[in-house]
Amino acid sequence: MRIDREVLQAFLKEVKIESQSPDDPVVALHIPYPWELVGTGNYAAVFAHPDYPRVVIKLYAPGRPGWEQEIEVYKKLGETRSFPMMYDYGEGYLVIKRINGISLFDCARFGIPIPPQVIEDVERALKEAREKGLFPHDVHGKNVLMDQGRGYLIDVSDYYKNVPDSKWRDLRKAYYKIYLPFLKDRGWKIPLWVLNGVRKGYRLYKKARRLFT
Repeated sequence: MRIDREVLQAFLKEVKIESQSPDDPVVALHIPYPWELVGTGNYAAVFAHPDYPRVVIKLYAPGRPGWEQEIEVYKKLGETRSFPMMYDYGEGYLVIKRINGISLFDCARFGIPIPPQVIEDVERALKEAREKGLFPHDVHGKNVLMDQGRGYLIDVSDYYKNVPDSKWRDLRKAYYKIYLPFLKDRGWKIPLWVLNGVRKGYRLYKKARRLFT
């Protein structure tokens, strides 16, 4: 599915985003109507148009790298059940399939049960990506979506990096050892400040471990 070329070019001409720091999400300075901001990352922002509900545009901030590598990742993935499909691309942007669902992070936040099927789906998807010559990287609770009890992955921008990354392995371990036996069916809502504290604590733990190993 493609966005009308005139609509796309008008958007690219008018939208303004800025990356103020590589460690912080980009900032949307101007979003042309009727586009809406879907989400932001440290290098790019994602936008949607109401007339094209099945796709989103991922736009990299000026001066931020990675869009060329992400295009190649999507070319290797091709059409697959668990990942978005790329429909179009150009300098600094990609047009990709919009995957609906709620992130595992928000499932924990709002007390929505996460069935084992979701974890198994992610495992199969990561295996498929590796078989296609990719290196799944930065897979965490905000990059995994659940829709009707099934798991899907978004944000494959770092799958070209052949470096160790244990985020998903650690999350999977926490799911089976803590979440599944003690939290899954209780409907407890974990406050945002607790989740953010766990996330920041995990980052500090990983940094400290790298320093002393």
